[in-house]
Amino acid sequence: MMLKHTIRSFRRRITSNSIASKQVPREKLECVVIGAGIVGIAVARELALRGKEVLVLDSASTFGTSISSRNSQVIHAGIYYPPNSFKSLFCVKGRDLLYKYCSQHGIPHKQTGKLIVATSAYEIPKLYYLKDLAAQNGVHGLRMLEGFEAMKMEPRLQCVKALFSPVSGIVDAHSLMLSLLGEAENYKTTLSYNSTVTGGHLEGNHLHLHVIGRNHLENWDGKSVLHPELILIPELVINSAGLSALQLARKFDGLPSTMIPPAHFARGCYFTLSNTRIPPFQHLIYPIPEDGGLGVHVTLDLDGQVKFGPDVEWIHGIEDISSFLDRYDYTVSAHRVERFYPEIRKYYPNLKTGTLEIGYAGIRPKVSGPGQAPMDFVIQGEDIHGVPGLINLFGIESPGLTSSMAIAEYIASRFLK
Repeated sequence: MMLKHTIRSFRRRITSNSIASKQVPREKLECVVIGAGIVGIAVARELALRGKEVLVLDSASTFGTSISSRNSQVIHAGIYYPPNSFKSLFCVKGRDLLYKYCSQHGIPHKQTGKLIVATSAYEIPKLYYLKDLAAQNGVHGLRMLEGFEAMKMEPRLQCVKALFSPVSGIVDAHSLMLSLLGEAENYKTTLSYNSTVTGGHLEGNHLHLHVIGRNHLENWDGKSVLHPELILIPELVINSAGLSALQLARKFDGLPSTMIPPAHFARGCYFTLSNTRIPPFQHLIYPIPEDGGLGVHVTLDLDGQVKFGPDVEWIHGIEDISSFLDRYDYTVSAHRVERFYPEIRKYYPNLKTGTLEIGYAGIRPKVSGPGQAPMDFVIQGEDIHGVPGLINLFGIESPGLTSSMAIAEYIASRFLK
């Protein structure tokens, strides 16, 4: 009941116009998850199912407004990632958990299958590399196809060879989050939106979280002292703040700065195919991966709409407050379509000029920058950084959606006492 009292009193405080300057209320509780994206929700659900009282805080007005709603909604097989990495292990396990959960709970999804295509002889060795990598990761059922075999499956495709992944698919991410969230709330999970964690300090053996209402943060001048309206003292804190996870970690006094990797952000734009009653493809179509992403690929949604993207545009100069409030530039410039046509025509040569329309954009939180090798998910507990009860999740980009339930199981099994 203390948890419900905490949220009720907290909500009363954040709707007032005054910020406590001296006596800041403090509340003890079991678990706090920072961030109501797909990973944060999955973690909250898993902790709740294991008997913990959980509070989820998010600075947005609802769940899944950032990374979780601005992606391809693809269920990945587990092909691209180094063997025994978090990405490979969680993707393969999470994929199976996700298909099972969606089937049991009526979540819209479809196992479409995917073709990774080589459009020149130069790219063929990369397909064999991916096939070998997938085998090491325990991805079964992949088949190498000659170009004519792939083009028989997809008549509008052009390629010289292709790797077919039958277990890849798509999911309605919003319905998935809504279902996971409903389960979490049925098991002692409370959500508080418009509630921003701006930092914290280590006092004794507990991290004390500084929480403020979004309205006060939006009106902050960026110079004056930002007083917390509430200090939460959880036994377990999961920093699953996505795009702001690294910035937030830097605001935790007592967390060694050497444990916080540099933040990199890559914007990706999507364009949709217009005036198409019958989709040109029935499978997901992926080119050979590029620096920073998996290339401008064909994604299908459950309504049959065809999307192309994302591309990779590295962005810089992200301030802490902009990050906390998700003030990223999600605008898709119409001029970027000029880069899409030649990339798509490598495998879809009959794409007509003028048929691509502006879709949407997303931001990927990365711990490796331009020209650097892709990094694994970073999951830090006390054994790594020395702060009791704190779990940091950094660089949770693709395949974060596919991996979400596996990440949740790992955290609950590894860190619950």
